[in-house]
Amino acid sequence: MKAFFLASAGYIVYLMRAPLKASYDKALDSFRVEFLLAGAAVFALVFPHKYTVLEILWSFSIYLEAVAIMPQLFQMTRTGEADNITSHYVFALGGYRALYIVNWIYRFYSEDDYVDYIAWVAGVVQTALFGDFFYIYFTRVLKGKTFKLPV
Repeated sequence: MKAFFLASAGYIVYLMRAPLKASYDKALDSFRVEFLLAGAAVFALVFPHKYTVLEILWSFSIYLEAVAIMPQLFQMTRTGEADNITSHYVFALGGYRALYIVNWIYRFYSEDDYVDYIAWVAGVVQTALFGDFFYIYFTRVLKGKTFKLPV
């Protein structure tokens, strides 16, 4: 499964860099990603499981994953709309994270000593970031309309 994940992620990067490069508009891309990177790095240094290199890097990846959707949500907010395929893709990302929360609840009650505060907090933050998107998705896209922010 990890091999499939890595291969599909690599393929997505390839698509963005080659065949779909013309669809990128630098003028519309004004989100400052470095703030997300810096914030995730600070949180990883201040709140890791343990102060080892691997644990700090793991914590960094968890914190960065929690806010990685922000550029896409910012872009949809800025333009006020999104293609249906884009809205379905973002919904799948948010649904995936929401199902993680269900998994954590199940594991908390079924496994002895299961505690992972970093993943829990980051996952809840990430799912909360999807809140507005989920509302618009359920009230518009699933009813056959396009994803358009209310004015």
